[in-house]
Amino acid sequence: MKIEIWSDFACPFCYMGKARFEQALNQFEHRDQVEVTYKAYQLDPNAPKEMTKPAHVAFAESHGMTADQAKQKFSMISENAKTAGLTYDYDKIQMTNTFDAHRLAKYASEKGLEDKLTTRLMKAYFTDGLNLSDINTLVKLAVEIGLDEKESKAVLTLNKYGDVVTKQINEGRQIGVQGVPFFVINRKYGLSGAQQTTYFLQALRQIWTEENPLQTMGEGETCQDEGECTV
Repeated sequence: MKIEIWSDFACPFCYMGKARFEQALNQFEHRDQVEVTYKAYQLDPNAPKEMTKPAHVAFAESHGMTADQAKQKFSMISENAKTAGLTYDYDKIQMTNTFDAHRLAKYASEKGLEDKLTTRLMKAYFTDGLNLSDINTLVKLAVEIGLDEKESKAVLTLNKYGDVVTKQINEGRQIGVQGVPFFVINRKYGLSGAQQTTYFLQALRQIWTEENPLQTMGEGETCQDEGECTV
């Protein structure tokens, strides 16, 4: 079973969705036969690289609401995150551009560490309040999860993997991804949003059953429904 996940590090529901999906995957009977791939997506490609306003002010201005309304929304999201075992601190969040972080993630993918880096980048954004557009910050996070410092810095300073990120974003649009997180299973089934763990697990089991119908691996002595037995 191949699962592709389109997500953005600055998406609060992507972090929740990842946590809940992983909880479901850990309970899935065929976990060892599941291949998970992460695909890049940007909620706001025009986001700045440096924050000049508090997150609630910037969010309010971009979404046509008051600062108080933005704070209330952030509070609701933070409470929702707790149900997934996550801690969000919107007082520290820096709503900056994530393109460079996505480039670093594609480098991590080649080293088999994209899943680990994705979790760390989301935590860095929502819990630690770090700037995911800052090269030095990204390099530190890369080293923290086991990537090479010099290679990571070269990836970021030389603008490597930008074409891969752009291609994945466009690929998502072509298959109809309009919001994230978006889970594509075997290029046949789509799951949208930060679903509950039980829903993810049910979907995995149902799709596995549909994709892997019971097969007879040999014939021996049997009795038919009518009562006739053969040898």
